[in-house]
Amino acid sequence: MSPFVEALSYFLQTSVQMGTHILFAVLGGILCEKVGNLNLGIEGMMLLGASVGFSAALSTGSPALAVIAAGTAGAAGALVYALITVTLRGNQVVTGLVLTIFGTGVSGFLGKGLSGKSLPDSVRKAFAPLSVPVLRDVPVLGKALFDQSVYVHLALIAAVLIAAYYGKTRAGLNARAVGENPGAADASGINVSLYKYAHIVSGGFLCGVGGAYLSLVFVPRWQENITAGAGWIAVALIIFSSWNPVKAIFAAYAFGALKGIGFKFQNADLSFFGKKVALSPRLLDMLPYVATIAVLVFIARRKKKEHQAPKGLGVPYFREER
Repeated sequence: MSPFVEALSYFLQTSVQMGTHILFAVLGGILCEKVGNLNLGIEGMMLLGASVGFSAALSTGSPALAVIAAGTAGAAGALVYALITVTLRGNQVVTGLVLTIFGTGVSGFLGKGLSGKSLPDSVRKAFAPLSVPVLRDVPVLGKALFDQSVYVHLALIAAVLIAAYYGKTRAGLNARAVGENPGAADASGINVSLYKYAHIVSGGFLCGVGGAYLSLVFVPRWQENITAGAGWIAVALIIFSSWNPVKAIFAAYAFGALKGIGFKFQNADLSFFGKKVALSPRLLDMLPYVATIAVLVFIARRKKKEHQAPKGLGVPYFREER
């Protein structure tokens, strides 16, 4: 393997690692928005999952229970959001922002007792990179996809299953109908509230699992505000991926690649025309977020129907007004 191909392979491996938590969050957001609910509480649900998952790992030593606890924490936050926005018909934007504030506060409170503690060996070993023989040696993509933690594989499987769910199942089509026109869906016999609750809570579960990836796998230790705004990036990437789970894979890993550039060249001295130029770490850290803004500007100019949000997104449904 040539040095260039080997370097590219390791770079893609790092990109996937840095984009996995974003992929979980984007998939969770897609589930929520496909049924017409705009949830800006992704950051809060991720922080809930990260803190509760880390606490569960410390107390039980079980990787499975840690992931389940993290997902349940995210789902609990989403359930509160669903109760306010679906049953009580509260403002979706305000409720999502409150959920983020709540998740930040809870994670900060729990984090006071988590700092400086290490995960049990049973959890570390369970989430250590799993090397798949033969496939690992595939040029370029081998290390990126087949020399990773099982957590990475779960994210990819979730994306494929959600894509199949929306494209190949009756329930998925009903969910899309609820997001496009809840009144028409209700008139055709679809339980709009049930579909909203189920998808919002499921999306919250995935967001919580995504947050736990940071504290259980990527770091793996507790840090204050460990998500570092990943939930807000996920909100933007949902739009970038056009609410498509397969496109979400590429969107999340593209963000991971930009983060990987900052990680790779941090504190590095580059030579331009014989002169050494030191790149500021802060400037490199800005790169993914600047790129996200540029992408949103580009997306705003797209007028094709397949790139548009569900028509019922953000609009409360009053059955009496049907």
